Amino acid sequence: MRLLLDTHALLWWLSDDAQLGPYVRDLIADPANEVLVSVVSLWEIQVKARVGRLTADMQDILDAVEAQAFALLPIKPAHLVRLGTLPAHHRDPFDRMLIAQAIVEGASFVSEDRHTANYPVRCVTCSEPCGGLPG
Repeated sequence: MRLLLDTHALLWWLSDDAQLGPYVRDLIADPANEVLVSVVSLWEIQVKARVGRLTADMQDILDAVEAQAFALLPIKPAHLVRLGTLPAHHRDPFDRMLIAQAIVEGASFVSEDRHTANYPVRCVTCSEPCGGLPG
């Protein structure tokens, strides 16, 4: 299974936060699954750190992503095309781009965002499987 981590899911994994439930922890830890981290999430972290909404060191995060053997996902033209077709269920541009990437990449989106189930994406909430397309 391919998993694309939402930004908060990545941060919760890296900080061993209890908000990331055992089901998702097992999925992420399973070497049979490919875990993707988008540059969109790294961008979001850097923006939030810059404005003081988050304390994070980008090099530490990059090192941790590499140590975990997560795959970095760049923004591809196909992601931008798909983004343009998504309904505007909410206004967060980072989340909408991550959802577009998950759809194009055939990945299940790991997120606690309540709007995710409104999009045509396979998803897993951080605590259990959620709505959307079956994963």
